[in-house]
Amino acid sequence: MKPDTIVLIHGFWVTPRSWEHWKAHYERQGYQVLTPAYPGYEVEVEALNADPTPIEKVTVPEIIAHLESVIRDLPTAPILIGHSAGGAFTQLLLDRGFGAAGVALNSAPTEGVKVAPPSQLKSTFPVLRNPANRHKAIGFTHEQWHYAFTNTFSEQESHALYERYHIPASASILWGSLIANVQPGHQDVWVDYHNDNRAPLLFVSGGEDHLMPPSVQRSNAKHYKSNTLTEVKEYPGYAHLLTAQPGWEQIADEVLAWAVQNAR
Repeated sequence: MKPDTIVLIHGFWVTPRSWEHWKAHYERQGYQVLTPAYPGYEVEVEALNADPTPIEKVTVPEIIAHLESVIRDLPTAPILIGHSAGGAFTQLLLDRGFGAAGVALNSAPTEGVKVAPPSQLKSTFPVLRNPANRHKAIGFTHEQWHYAFTNTFSEQESHALYERYHIPASASILWGSLIANVQPGHQDVWVDYHNDNRAPLLFVSGGEDHLMPPSVQRSNAKHYKSNTLTEVKEYPGYAHLLTAQPGWEQIADEVLAWAVQNAR
């Protein structure tokens, strides 16, 4: 039986609202589409900007536990599609046996991936420049958002998307990811790269992504040493927010076709 459910997992600096077009697009094709929010993110963008307390408090284990609870209750294994940090969370879920297939769009890396291109460092500098930010929720100015998320968009388009989607991000989680590779033991974003029981995984990169450049996706994919299918596809000319860039429909259709074809 082919999967009939798709779970779309959002990343940082945005909420499930960022999936609004993909959700409607897949629903028109007859799929049940779920866009679970992180714990505390169930409110609207405007509310989180007014009171970012839930962002400051959330942890990766809490996020993963919540996503697991959503997927566990489904009658059949869904296709998992995650964007940015949601791509890393998709990898964690696949490693734990959830999902029939997974797609990681412009994915944040899992533990052990040490590639850090200059554009990524510049994108995350507003959060990581000051250790005092570690337990805060840190947002972008529009200029910072435009560089990190929408550098291939017009100024007008970028500003409209900033107003509709942008929220602060958890500096605690970002700092944790930064130091995960130097701390002993398994950290929050660790996966077993040798797990042969993991469902197939496709990494998708936007060729012009500043926040999670293609080199990050390629390095992440190369870490997988299991016999399970792991592939990488790059879309030249696309920024980090490829989910909203003109032409997103083709990407949505192609990654879905890959996931359906390779679903276990």
